[in-house]
Amino acid sequence: MAGSPAGTGAPLVVGHSPDADDAFMFYGLARGLVDVEGLEFRHRIEDIETLNRLARAGALDVTAVSLNAYTRLGGRYLILNSGGSFGCGYGPIVVTREPITPEALRSRRIAVPGLNTTAFLTLQLRLGSFDYIEVPFDRIFNYVATGRAEAGLIIHEGQLTWRDEGFHCVLDLGCWWDEVAGGLPLPLGINVVRRDLGPDVCRRVDRALRRSVRYAVEHTDEALAYALRWGRGLDDARGRRFVEMYVNELTLETGERGRPAIEAFLARAAEAGLIPLAARAEFVAL
Repeated sequence: MAGSPAGTGAPLVVGHSPDADDAFMFYGLARGLVDVEGLEFRHRIEDIETLNRLARAGALDVTAVSLNAYTRLGGRYLILNSGGSFGCGYGPIVVTREPITPEALRSRRIAVPGLNTTAFLTLQLRLGSFDYIEVPFDRIFNYVATGRAEAGLIIHEGQLTWRDEGFHCVLDLGCWWDEVAGGLPLPLGINVVRRDLGPDVCRRVDRALRRSVRYAVEHTDEALAYALRWGRGLDDARGRRFVEMYVNELTLETGERGRPAIEAFLARAAEAGLIPLAARAEFVAL
């Protein structure tokens, strides 16, 4: 059930994942360390595919979602100007037990972390049709290791730990997108707010999240200590590296570089028939 604007009852329900980068950027909000302009928030922590489904049902007031999932929200949500996750020359990867070429992946069964994830959509753009099985993201390594899948699409901290598991990286989707999109970053995750909360509340939420991201960037050590509680086995050095990969200048402000990247990605996906042709990126007005 959706929440309500401040002064009308229930707090706004905010969904985000426990991933270290999400926890880092939401630290200021979760700990009450930034000005929220009278708003009240109740945090709901779920994996990204669960958040995608909840947003599709309109069950969250503010939430992180995959850009892929956003295209199927029926215009119910607006994109916030902060909090986006972009891969700048890197991104989700595909791993196998033995080295093969990227083209050979078309004839392999690939474990993927969710059909609403942007990683899955990006892999569709790169390969076209391929055989896949949907698997919780944290079980994909196991599926590949045990032969239940011949390859795995890896998101989150697995992008840093795949070597530890003895796998081969066959394809880095961020590198591929960098090449085909002329250096534009790969837009993976965004944060959205329910349009029907009204322009005033949407702008207050937008400013509150920007303050939260800025606070984390300016207080890196304490925000990292909080975020790495959900680091899923990452040591401090790799936890810091992962957060720095996906919390960057585009996270603080999508701006003139991030918006064209989102628009180019959606245009390519729509042209390929993978998302609704009417899907458009609509942001909260500044």
